[in-house]
Amino acid sequence: MKYDFDQIVDRRNTYSLKWDGGDLIKELGITQRYDQETLPLFTADMDFPVPQPLLDALHQTVEHRIFGYSIFPKEYFEAIQHWFKKRHDWDIQTEEIVYSPGTVHALNVAVRAFTEPGDGVIIQRPVYPPFTAAIEGNGRQVVNNALIREQDGSYSIDFEDFEAKAKNENTKLFILCNPHNPTGGIFTPEELTRLSDICEKNQVLIIADEIHGDLIRRNQTFIPIAKAAANTQHIITCTAINKTFNVAGLHCTNVIIPNPELRNIFSQAMGFQLPSPFTVSALIAVYHKGEEWLEELKEYLDETMEYVQAFFAEKMPQVKVHIPEGTYVMWMDFSAYGITPEEVHDRIYNKANVLLEDGSMFGEEGQDFQRICVSSPRPIIKEALERIEKEFSDLASPNHKAATIR
Repeated sequence: MKYDFDQIVDRRNTYSLKWDGGDLIKELGITQRYDQETLPLFTADMDFPVPQPLLDALHQTVEHRIFGYSIFPKEYFEAIQHWFKKRHDWDIQTEEIVYSPGTVHALNVAVRAFTEPGDGVIIQRPVYPPFTAAIEGNGRQVVNNALIREQDGSYSIDFEDFEAKAKNENTKLFILCNPHNPTGGIFTPEELTRLSDICEKNQVLIIADEIHGDLIRRNQTFIPIAKAAANTQHIITCTAINKTFNVAGLHCTNVIIPNPELRNIFSQAMGFQLPSPFTVSALIAVYHKGEEWLEELKEYLDETMEYVQAFFAEKMPQVKVHIPEGTYVMWMDFSAYGITPEEVHDRIYNKANVLLEDGSMFGEEGQDFQRICVSSPRPIIKEALERIEKEFSDLASPNHKAATIR
């Protein structure tokens, strides 16, 4: 490999949320313990240096020495079009692209722009917590189309329930997460087409969070819903370089809106936005020259996930975890230990001093689960798992009465 993903870069004292944000993390109630020995694997950014072409582009921007108001040059839009055409055979028109400083921000704008207080918004729990916050925080109602957990640990869509909820005249919007966070599933073209058709028939707008779409396993294929759908006039898609290239701090989401009326409404609600010059140079660089790094990253993540799965199978077989189709998160079921979610939390967060995310944050469907982001050098992942194993070793004896898997 050209890039060394095993390299450990000390991120402390760099204004990093996950490595320096202990006080905030405790305020948010994620954990009560956070100190210099904490291993934070809870938030979806990566502990890997970015591609060299990106560094070169940012250095060139710095060397100019002036960082005034910036524009979106035609090269910015051409880079987006190049990337999605090459990797997903998706033709995006320049006028369809609307910039947002972040995907969560875009979701909040969409909820306010396209629904009224009290309207229903469909989500599919267990799902990324800011979806719920965007709905309830803006005075709208969560309509939960809970995913069905299959015997092999994968999840499927309850289409009968989805259609019934889409038919409700109070339901105005559906927030799709694909690849799905935290389950890691990639929806098939048939599933996406069916979701789109149901929403179109019932005048339900779709806003699709597809920012993990480049982070998929070997031999997997990701299809944007705008490619699968017969009609895209009711579809808004969030894309980003943030997850793909580990640049969340540069604030770069691009929202694709084919329908000009919806685009005008969304743009007005978004308000006047100008980019950072670093954002512009970063996107152009990675969408033209970042592919080699991404392919090596994906191979490394695949191997890390295989390591994690093998570790649990050998050392902690009570934990059920499968390799996801996409994302760099793994969804771990601790229910077979027969202890409360609170005790699971205490053993991992307080005793092992490993910071994950409690599954209950993603909805009641996740109460027996923990989400781990494996987007760190493998030595860090190895140490975290060994710490966790140690704190659960007393439950592995034959005398321990394990509960039935729920």
